[in-house]
Amino acid sequence: MPHPLPAVPGQPPARVRVAAVQYGQRRVAGFDGFAAQVEEFVRVAADYGSDFVVFPELFTLQLLSAEPRMLDPAAAMERLSQHTGEFTALLQRLARQYRVHVVGGTHPTRTPEGTLRNICYVATRDGKLHRRDKLHITPSEQGSWAVGGGDSAGVIETDAGPVGVMVCYDSEFPELGRHLTDQGALILFVPYCTDLRSGHLRVRYSCQARAVENQVYVVAAGNVGHCPNVANFDIQYAQSAVYTPCDVPFPPEGIAAEAAPQVEQLVFADLDLAALQQARRDGTVKNLIDRRPELYAQWRGETN
Repeated sequence: MPHPLPAVPGQPPARVRVAAVQYGQRRVAGFDGFAAQVEEFVRVAADYGSDFVVFPELFTLQLLSAEPRMLDPAAAMERLSQHTGEFTALLQRLARQYRVHVVGGTHPTRTPEGTLRNICYVATRDGKLHRRDKLHITPSEQGSWAVGGGDSAGVIETDAGPVGVMVCYDSEFPELGRHLTDQGALILFVPYCTDLRSGHLRVRYSCQARAVENQVYVVAAGNVGHCPNVANFDIQYAQSAVYTPCDVPFPPEGIAAEAAPQVEQLVFADLDLAALQQARRDGTVKNLIDRRPELYAQWRGETN
């Protein structure tokens, strides 16, 4: 029996434009300098007609470069969390002012419950702020910063279609991409932060797999450069890109746009949401329709 396609909430437009920021890490004098750099990327993305602009994971660690001395990891996270209020206010102002949805990378935050989370804040252009915690925590994050993982992942409904967030390591777990797709996501955003090319390629290949198996677009944005005075954030490697399924309506290699590696830049892509949904129904392959969930449940011992 064919499996029904996920219901897509709202009324997505036929096409949207996305912008992925390959963010250059460098020393800043304080929050105002950081904010000016962020705003310039948002301004340019909006000037070029983008519906979404995506920043990398942990890009706010740049704020620690303004400290008078290098802080140890625990103190660094607490200091960074103190910027949460002004950082989220910045995202909301930029989203409203420039009329673009801002996927704000991630920012380590001490939550009201007392836990430290690596959080992606998404400011939609209607003025709302959404929070999506990173779910899967790397050994480095656990060891250096004692970050804990979140436990929920909902789709964000926007006027440019339903979207999901997978933060870096999250992209390497197929269950999350399928969970978001089942909720109706057409685009998955992946803010990431990797120091070596090997780490970047793990994220890249995982993003491409999620795009193929879920018949979605995946937008990945990473850091480049070197940010002095910040512990456990020494070097960065990225080649930000926008990935597609590999089928007739899309580029054969499944890449709509990609940055040059290791260069600060802004990457744009126009995404045809109508073609995506048509490919789900009538494509050369129909990964969502041809799933066999009853078989997978049987393997897990969930059925007789």
